[in-house]
Amino acid sequence: MKRKELKEFLDKKVELYNQSDFIETDPIRVPHRYSLKEDIEISGFLTATISWGNRKMIIRNAERLMEMMGNSPYDFVMESREDHIDEFVHRTFNLQDLQFFLKSLRNLYESHGGLEGIFQTHATGDSLQPAIHMFKKVFFEIEHPMRTTKHVSDPMKGSAAKRINMFLRWMIRKDPFGVDLGVWKSLSPSLLSCPLDVHTGRVARKLNLMKRKTNDARALQELDKSLRALDPDDPVRYDFALFGLGVFEGF
Repeated sequence: MKRKELKEFLDKKVELYNQSDFIETDPIRVPHRYSLKEDIEISGFLTATISWGNRKMIIRNAERLMEMMGNSPYDFVMESREDHIDEFVHRTFNLQDLQFFLKSLRNLYESHGGLEGIFQTHATGDSLQPAIHMFKKVFFEIEHPMRTTKHVSDPMKGSAAKRINMFLRWMIRKDPFGVDLGVWKSLSPSLLSCPLDVHTGRVARKLNLMKRKTNDARALQELDKSLRALDPDDPVRYDFALFGLGVFEGF
């Protein structure tokens, strides 16, 4: 398929799946419950962190977590109430991990001006992957359980960082149908990378958007290059096409 044909094909799939009804069946519905920027950020970050496995289970556990936080995640974090949660687990993400995440989030807001500021400070001219690397360093600058570090990926160590890239898409990208929230105005959608997982990876290879067989940081660089060639201003809008083709159409 030539580039023009490929772009036309993917553009139609974006139009099909980048619609408001996508929200209800996706983990993004959790941060959509909130209007305060900090509530959106924290609920989005925690939801993205546990976004692996069955989508219904992800949504159920993320919504339960928000209820445990009184549906006011920012207030809960800043009031140092992490010990008020005494039971939570999602696959390998357990109570110890969660309690540290809440402590670290409070540190980010108290000492670093919040989540957006960290990524803005460390973004490069063409990518947010170095900023993700620095974010992990800052996130774990306070005393932490070693086991918890596995729950924040690092592109500089070869990870495609699927969950953080998804979170960044939610926060930075703004689309006409209001699927992505776009509450971070200081960063351009052109810097975003596709949340690369088994579904998007399989479709991307079939469409010759990347060749590397492992879904890692090097594969993501290939995919970034291909998607930015199709749309340099909003490359990750094609995440909707790749994900939809893989999950809903079995492409």
